[in-house]
Amino acid sequence: MTSQLSTKGEAWSARFSEPVSDLVKRYTASVFFDKRLALFDIQGSLAHAEMLAAQGIISAADRAEIERGMAQIKGEIEAGSFEWLLDLEDVHLNIEKRLTELVGDAGKRLHTGRSRNDQVATDIRLYVRAAIDDIVGLLDSLRGALTALAERHADTIMPGFTHMQVAQPITFGHHMLAYVEMFGRDAERMQDARKRVNRLPLGAAALAGTTFPIDRERVARTLGFDDVCHNSLDAVSDRDFAIEFCAASALVMTHVSRLSEELVIWMSPRVGFIDIADRFCTGSSIMPQKKNPDVPELARGKTGRVYGHLTALLTLMKGQPLAYNKDNQEDKEPLFDTVDTVVDTLRIFADMAGGVQVKPDAMRAAALQGYATATDLADYLVKKGLPFRDAHEAVAHAVRACDDARCDLSEMSLEKLRQFSPLVGEDVFAVLTLEGSVAARDHVGGTAPNQVRAAIARVRKQLGK
Repeated sequence: MTSQLSTKGEAWSARFSEPVSDLVKRYTASVFFDKRLALFDIQGSLAHAEMLAAQGIISAADRAEIERGMAQIKGEIEAGSFEWLLDLEDVHLNIEKRLTELVGDAGKRLHTGRSRNDQVATDIRLYVRAAIDDIVGLLDSLRGALTALAERHADTIMPGFTHMQVAQPITFGHHMLAYVEMFGRDAERMQDARKRVNRLPLGAAALAGTTFPIDRERVARTLGFDDVCHNSLDAVSDRDFAIEFCAASALVMTHVSRLSEELVIWMSPRVGFIDIADRFCTGSSIMPQKKNPDVPELARGKTGRVYGHLTALLTLMKGQPLAYNKDNQEDKEPLFDTVDTVVDTLRIFADMAGGVQVKPDAMRAAALQGYATATDLADYLVKKGLPFRDAHEAVAHAVRACDDARCDLSEMSLEKLRQFSPLVGEDVFAVLTLEGSVAARDHVGGTAPNQVRAAIARVRKQLGK
């Protein structure tokens, strides 16, 4: 993959007897998507030039010219005036050609001791490292927004579900904190993956290293890498850091999708637990009454997109021999789209969480359906001395009787409840209320409002808020 640019800007003219066809140029070029690596490419090149000069491989004057030219190129890119040429195939050759135009022979010396193979591997690692830092910050923002929502509703009772059936009463704040935990693990995974991203491939050259007396550790320090890649073959051909990032991103989107599913269900008029702010919804082209939760629906759909990118990268790498192969050009578009999708999704979800309007009356009414305090009655009987399995059976008979009478357990008379167990006393009604049920689960991780507030305090401490 190492090249020499001709005066005509053709990368391969000295080796080949005929020009590359226009179709092949379009098919093999990556410049129109890998140009997003441009600023990282410049960052890596400047660190490389600094090292070359420090090692006496290029002169201080050449380094100064390279820095001057790169500063102009950076300005042109940021201003949108840089001309990207298909004939130059990728971001690296485009920048190198422009540098040579600006500073002459000094620009031609920049590529000493490196290859595009280790150059692009370095650029991608710099890009993924920056993306991880952005995503961790966005995950923290989303966790903060969900925590604020949880705090406002630490006492708001709703039904907890298993199998989509009413199970036990919980608080809405407790429910939101479950997602705070999920997104917290996502941040931990991202930070852990960053350790393996943050290793420098530059210096591996094409695949075997270089004959020049380079100082890879110096470049690593300049660029903020924790270490260098210790095998040149692996350094240029490894993409498992990108796969690991995409796997962590897929889990982020899994959690986004689960939350999206609940938001869609809860917003349905048949459920009516919440409303989402209008700016996150759309209407119907034919039904004027509609307010559709488009953002969570689309996030649910984009989850599959990120899963697909993970599968694409795994498939891309599974049959490649060492070292670099042109296949690896296909790593960038799935990676770039994964970053864009996750970043945009997290940003909009953090905003959307602040605009969720909770409807406590609807949640409470739903919690009164499905005999949500049945487990509390069983626990009550166990505390009175009845073995749990016998208590379970007694309450099952009571629930069947309530079902026939179309009443809740709390609405049964004391006399009626005693028909199912003589251990039932007048204190039973305290455990059959929704408030009594949630308050009784007063331990770390429980749904009791004071435990919800304690969990919120822990999260805020983690987030430094």
